[in-house]
Amino acid sequence: MAMQDNDKLAVLIDADNAQAAVIQELLAEVSRYGTATIKRAYGDWTTPNLRGWKDVLHQAAIQPIQQFRYTTGKNATDAALIIDAMDVLHAGRVDGFCLVSSDSDFTRLATRIREAGLVVYGFGERKTPEPFVAACDKFIYTEILRTEEVPPAAPEGEFPALEPLLTAAVEATMRDDGWAALASVGSQIGKTHPAFDARNYGFAKLGELARSQPYLEIKEVPSTRTDGVTLIHLQVRLKAHAARHR
Repeated sequence: MAMQDNDKLAVLIDADNAQAAVIQELLAEVSRYGTATIKRAYGDWTTPNLRGWKDVLHQAAIQPIQQFRYTTGKNATDAALIIDAMDVLHAGRVDGFCLVSSDSDFTRLATRIREAGLVVYGFGERKTPEPFVAACDKFIYTEILRTEEVPPAAPEGEFPALEPLLTAAVEATMRDDGWAALASVGSQIGKTHPAFDARNYGFAKLGELARSQPYLEIKEVPSTRTDGVTLIHLQVRLKAHAARHR
């Protein structure tokens, strides 16, 4: 999954199924993956339950898309979002989509966008059904976007056990000497677990999470760019592998 700062992204929000309270943090997260050139929120804005969105829409320059509920029990908002998404997809105006909802109805939409070769970032609460999570290239739980200094760790058992997850990723990406680039380890995990994020486990970054694991060995490898700036890259190795090759 290629993530470029200059990627153009369409942020499509199911306002009936997303929280306005975290929208500023959500857009800041989106900026890590590209530039939000399209920002739209879908819902029936004549209803009182979307009142909390109104100020947020203006502050974040999000375009509200009105969709009346023609009949009870039919989600016209979902249909309007999906139709717009397909129009944007076929227009070739963006490099990827950010779908903001905890609704599994967007599973097929995410799959279709990825089939077209575009990246899909999903945003939703931890109650989001697994099929929608799995259909995205990366899925971010909005609970970790709260403005807290250190995000709370997830309850035990809510996310995949870390040791087998990290061990398998290191083994899949390591060189003959057992060392693997931490960035490659993170990318490897993301291929099979789109919702993987160090913040789900109470750590701000993957490096902090890796350093806290007693079965991993971490080293810093400096490299100097052509402009003279020195960067520090983290590499990781399984301590068990190191012990076997001493």
